[in-house]
Amino acid sequence: MTRNGFYLIIAALVAVIAVLGIYIYQQETRPGVEIRLDEQGLSVDGNG
Repeated sequence: MTRNGFYLIIAALVAVIAVLGIYIYQQETRPGVEIRLDEQGLSVDGNG
């Protein structure tokens, strides 16, 4: 395989890692639902 082929493979792997990192970051920072039960009763907070 030529040097250009190796560069192509490395660039593809870097792109896959970048896309996967962005996807994981978005999943972790996605708004969720918070449910609390305390002396004031049950409360549900959500950002959606």
